[in-house]
Amino acid sequence: MPNDPSPYDLNLDKGPANYTPLSPLSFLKRSAFVYPTKTAVIHGNRRYSYEEFYDRCRRLASSLNMRGVKQGDTVAILAPNVPELLEAHYGVPMLGAVLNAINIRLDAPTVAFILEHGNAKVLIADTQFQEVITAAIATMDNPPFVIDIDDVQGQGGACIGNVEYEAFIAAGDKDYAWSLPDDEWQSISLNYTSGTTGNPKGVVYDHRGAYLNAIGNAMTFGLNPKSVYLWTLPMFHCNGWTFTWGVTAVGGTHVCLREVDPAKIYPMIADYNVTHMCGAPIVLTTLIHAPDNVRQFVDPPVEIATGGAAPPSTVISGMEELGFKVTHLYGMTESFGPSTVCAWQTEWAELPLEERATLMARQGVNYLTLEDQRIADPDTMKNMPADGETVGELMLRGNTVMKGYFKNADATKEAFQGGWLHTGDLGVMHSNGYIEIKDRAKDIIISGGENISSLEIEEVLYRHPDIMEAAVVAAPHRKWGETPCAFVTMKPDLEPLTSETVIAYCRDNMAHFKCPSQVVFGPLPKTSTGKIQKYVLRQRV
Repeated sequence: MPNDPSPYDLNLDKGPANYTPLSPLSFLKRSAFVYPTKTAVIHGNRRYSYEEFYDRCRRLASSLNMRGVKQGDTVAILAPNVPELLEAHYGVPMLGAVLNAINIRLDAPTVAFILEHGNAKVLIADTQFQEVITAAIATMDNPPFVIDIDDVQGQGGACIGNVEYEAFIAAGDKDYAWSLPDDEWQSISLNYTSGTTGNPKGVVYDHRGAYLNAIGNAMTFGLNPKSVYLWTLPMFHCNGWTFTWGVTAVGGTHVCLREVDPAKIYPMIADYNVTHMCGAPIVLTTLIHAPDNVRQFVDPPVEIATGGAAPPSTVISGMEELGFKVTHLYGMTESFGPSTVCAWQTEWAELPLEERATLMARQGVNYLTLEDQRIADPDTMKNMPADGETVGELMLRGNTVMKGYFKNADATKEAFQGGWLHTGDLGVMHSNGYIEIKDRAKDIIISGGENISSLEIEEVLYRHPDIMEAAVVAAPHRKWGETPCAFVTMKPDLEPLTSETVIAYCRDNMAHFKCPSQVVFGPLPKTSTGKIQKYVLRQRV
């Protein structure tokens, strides 16, 4: 027999008075109302108040609308951390369109694949990447309408497209009447991630998840209206870990930065009174090992959040010695960026720096806005004991998990098996409930915060006429955290190759950041069935 309706469900319906779809677009509207004259965006000599920031985003939406962009269309952007990329995070979804921020380190074939797979109708492109963009769209049967960002503060190249960004938005209406989505499950952005194959997968975010993760960032990282956030994290990476929306939510100030350079970062911290930063461990390492005439102690302390690859404890202690306060986060593209945090415990303050740094290097507990995390057996879905030793797969669940993979139902089903997001990362649960990542289940290499597919590199190596076998694993690297190490067996009776020759070949056939940093020649260890034993190779490096 069905249960009788609860009296709390009778005549208590959801309507405009008591329900509004969650969307990070509401953050900008509120901050422009509450802090109209406050500086929202700084980029070199450019300053925009929150009122001006809001006006520019509405002009962008209006101009895109006049160009024929509508709900469900994709607008791609390839740019460094400039105001135009920040504005796209609001102007594009104001139309109900989907923002696709592209990794600026990718090569032309990969950019072309993303534009075609994502059905990009418009591409907003910084002229610094003129060569890559020109090569990418030259291969497309139906290239997008291109809008140039001609940033005079950068190393811009020749114009690529049909119109320059400032001229494009000047034709728009600053009072453009946009509206929140009818359904908070509506898609807001598309982010491509390498995964374990060479083919990028498109991760789809919804308005609700973006709203919640941005709020989670603000609460976890202690953002407030006095916060000054320096963009050392790429905005294209998980939409800037959703800090593109989170900083705006509290009425903080965005300080844009085209490239990570300690010679620029340290002065900017002092000049703009920076309070918060984010970045992969490579950013922290770069700051620690900056030249003596550049590196300086920061006072007052600057909050810096890191993730992407687990930072060594020496990196955390090194940053603390420079006056930074490190927060260790864990996440992935599929979880809107940060989803767990190594939450600070008061008693840690009494520990020696080395011991404290070791605890802070753990990935920690779930965000307040993520429902749950676990370490479990991926086959039985049973939790592993919280003993700090038994390894299982890290799994996540909640409102800040992606909608799924764009045009890839099989991959989505596999990722969500058993009602949890399978991260592919192996770790342990400690007795206090804090997780610690131990290894990657599928051989992904994380270099400088970027995911690199070992299979993609191997495919390139196998195409070399003199190479018979190849395997790629992650090798520890002081600067980048990890870099690819290639193990190669040559075809018999040939003149030996050199490491330099193989690396040069890879650089000619893929994005440079994916190329091996070292090459080892010789026979590869195999199982009795002929499968290469990668775990043996990992032990060697």
